Amino acid sequence: MTKITPEIEQVAQIEGVSPYELAQNVADGTVVILKNINHDIAPIGVGQGLSIKINANIGTSHQRSTLEQELEKLDICEKTGADTVMDLSTGSNINETRKKIMQKSSIPVGTVPIYQVGVEAAEADKDKMLSVIEDHCRDGVDFITVHCGVTREVLKRLEQDGRITGIVSRGGSMHASWIKKHNMENPLYEYYDELLDIAKKYNTTLSLGDGLRPGCGADAGDRAQVMETIVLGELVQRARKAGVQAMVEGPGHVPLNLIPGMIETIKTLTKGAPLYVLGPLVTDIAPGYDHITSAIGGTLAAFSGADFLCYVTPSEHLGLPDAEQVRQGIITSKIAAHAADVAKGRKQSIERDRQMSIARMNLDWKKQAEYAIDKDIFENIEVGKPCTMCGEYCSMKTFREIVKL
Repeated sequence: MTKITPEIEQVAQIEGVSPYELAQNVADGTVVILKNINHDIAPIGVGQGLSIKINANIGTSHQRSTLEQELEKLDICEKTGADTVMDLSTGSNINETRKKIMQKSSIPVGTVPIYQVGVEAAEADKDKMLSVIEDHCRDGVDFITVHCGVTREVLKRLEQDGRITGIVSRGGSMHASWIKKHNMENPLYEYYDELLDIAKKYNTTLSLGDGLRPGCGADAGDRAQVMETIVLGELVQRARKAGVQAMVEGPGHVPLNLIPGMIETIKTLTKGAPLYVLGPLVTDIAPGYDHITSAIGGTLAAFSGADFLCYVTPSEHLGLPDAEQVRQGIITSKIAAHAADVAKGRKQSIERDRQMSIARMNLDWKKQAEYAIDKDIFENIEVGKPCTMCGEYCSMKTFREIVKL
């Protein structure tokens, strides 16, 4: 009999789904529950039959930002409604930064341990990689991105076929560089069983990174990307057999017309594992507005079967986002997630839209703020009064007077 844990009960109640069905999906690996045993937070469910979740990235850079600035961003992430946050720090004091974020965060936290390995070790080996991974898991990290699918054979395919943008994943490029330098297999692939042991010990979910995600529309769906996805599908099955939760990361830059087929292909190759996508960005020519290109792609991706959207900020491709850009990225991503939930017929999302419409008809600005994704824009408008766009010529006010509502 499938076990219903307190975490499953809690997620089921939040999501409005059957705990028995949710427990079965967790057992099958089509849903993951993000909660490390050492992190005192409310669990978050990601996957089949659940609402679309969004992640926001923060973290120090060796060129810019301080711990204080990143903690400010964490506050914004929580207040604006991000479901999870990832610490992608590459600046000084990475351990301290991660621990402070873990202590302060009330939502699940993810990391990419290979970033720290790259910063700290000129000659990293398997032991160093696994040691850093265990440090992150021990500290309470709820999910970690690991680029186990960047293998020697996958790199060979990439080199044979070529690409415009090559490898755009930082973690993917680090592993590719290591493989080429040492002429050896990716340690996280070769010693995957040891990685599984660590993840299981702390109930840390593996987010199997797409190290060869397309960095431009022209590279989307090439053989190197598909070959890596096949490897990730095999690793998902191994994780399930070991009792370790695993989700899969996806593209990337993808033209709009290719998104549904690509999502279906990834889901098929990974046996329905929860899919976490960056975007997808549907065009390459909108620097400064890539939060919008991402929301367009993210809506269609989520409607097509993706489960988890990583936000993109206006500074994507330009630099490290500031606090306001983080806020804009979250709001935009939440719009995409909600739009997909409505299109998929999720009752809670449809009812939220309905209640917003009733409040709008009643000129009830307080209620509108309650249901709005961005609650901070409703300021200094008196309930019952029209906004300044139409004023006394407000169509809703006029209609109410006509039918005497």
